[in-house]
Amino acid sequence: MQTITDAERRARLGIRHGLAAPLTDVATATAAMTCLHATEPASVHLAAWARTGATREQTDAALYQDRSVVKQLAMRRTVFAFPRALLPAVWGSAAARVAVQQQGQLARDVEKHAVATDGAAWVAEACAAVLSHLRQEGPTATMRLREALPVLDARMSISPGTTWGAEVSVAPRVLTTLAASGVIMRGANDGGWKTSRPLWTAVEDWLPDVPEALAEANGYAALVESWLTTFGPGTEADIVWWLGATKAAVRRALIDVGAVPVALEDGSTGYVLPEDLVPTSRPDPWAALLPALDPTTMGWKERAFYLGPHAEALFDRNGNGGPSAWWDGRIVGGWYQSDDATVVVVPAEELPKAASAALAEKAAELTGWFDGEIVRSIYQSPLARAAVAPR
Repeated sequence: MQTITDAERRARLGIRHGLAAPLTDVATATAAMTCLHATEPASVHLAAWARTGATREQTDAALYQDRSVVKQLAMRRTVFAFPRALLPAVWGSAAARVAVQQQGQLARDVEKHAVATDGAAWVAEACAAVLSHLRQEGPTATMRLREALPVLDARMSISPGTTWGAEVSVAPRVLTTLAASGVIMRGANDGGWKTSRPLWTAVEDWLPDVPEALAEANGYAALVESWLTTFGPGTEADIVWWLGATKAAVRRALIDVGAVPVALEDGSTGYVLPEDLVPTSRPDPWAALLPALDPTTMGWKERAFYLGPHAEALFDRNGNGGPSAWWDGRIVGGWYQSDDATVVVVPAEELPKAASAALAEKAAELTGWFDGEIVRSIYQSPLARAAVAPR
């Protein structure tokens, strides 16, 4: 097998992810990355800025006016921002898998907490009520849906008698099931760029021209092809983890797209598309500041070729990557905002002068972009938390 070195992988990462040289616009950057993480609303804007220099208004326009980029619950029950053209593949594969899981778990919990004796029927009724309301009344916020639909008033008592016990509404879980199913979407945002207050919208109203979901195998093949374009080479384990899918589904998709096995520097086997065996010209050294859960940080399960010894410094115990500082294809630190909104880089290793200067320049650019606003990520890295902790 042809060998692809770690240096080659880092060169591909810099060029394909729009970090060694900027991409043209938000839609292009999103397609280049397959999707952007949207667990934290600000991450979409920060990921787009890192690759294009886009303003917050330009990213909002892509999300809510052009709708060239669309938020969708999919892999690993996570919200992503996808290019519109990829949605039929997502709906037929990764999102559908999550929808089935969520629907089944909600039905079991409805019965367990005595909301209804037939959980499956209750979930079907609740989902149908929400969808009917949105089709008749148009985009609606979660609170308004709960006011209009008594079925969403049901609550479940979680861990009663404990200090962490709570009465939990079923409404968010019904919406999660519907959103994964690809019949409703997060439409316009009723809050600022740092908050998520979606007006839930029937898919046909938000995206009337998008084709229906692909068949499952075709959907997985399209997603794996896109992933290999963005992240290849990668291992089977990388793709299984990223997709939240089964090994069987991934293996079939690799066959369907004609993926070619290659040897990686650590001795494992990776895969690339058949036309992707030509070496990449190494770009000039580059610096980047990426947000928490950025797709470049989270694109692989096996991260040694760009993360090195810094896993415990940059990732929390649940495997969530914090805001990261990059130099020439490697994570070399993290970053945070001080109380006056200044971006501060926290190195995880001793850096050469060129890297320190380039990262300082990026920090100044990002400070200007924030324009006094502060984003406090709940996924801040242990490295950055230690830097701001009282001494």
